[in-house]
Amino acid sequence: MTTDRSIEEPCEVTSLTHGFEAERRGRPLRLGSALLDRLKATGLPVETGSGGLTKFNRFQRKMAKTHWGDAACVGRSTPQVLKVDQIHPLRIRATGHGRRQMCVTDKYGFPKQHKGRKGTYLGYRTGDMVKAVTPNGTFQGRIAIRYRPSFRLGKIDIHPKYMRRLHRVDGYAYHDERSA
Repeated sequence: MTTDRSIEEPCEVTSLTHGFEAERRGRPLRLGSALLDRLKATGLPVETGSGGLTKFNRFQRKMAKTHWGDAACVGRSTPQVLKVDQIHPLRIRATGHGRRQMCVTDKYGFPKQHKGRKGTYLGYRTGDMVKAVTPNGTFQGRIAIRYRPSFRLGKIDIHPKYMRRLHRVDGYAYHDERSA
């Protein structure tokens, strides 16, 4: 007779080393995550697994180490063949909403130009994605407002009458790997 708990009894994890010890002994870990509880409440099938099982599944299927690849390999129900050659994930990067710089300084740190107080001009904000069809060509990208009727689009100045907004700035940059 052992003093250890039953294998079927879940173990409450109190520290990182305690979690590793419980997993080594073969006891399932109790995931007290509110997110997991909410996902299970939807009624959809939810599966969790250890990092070791995820790595094993990824290695068996010869997949690269990526976040979306790990998500596909979690748990025991991972299929033997995963068709991932046509999958192109959307890369999302946090860019923020600018900085709180009140003035431009010279190389010695003395103020040389004060920043404008407004965050928008003619309904546009710095970081908006626009498409500009001008007599000189078509341009697309992020703009920088300048508090006068011309905006910076890359290295060129664009008048707002040529611009059409594609996406309002939301603090994130999006990149589709297919377009790269």
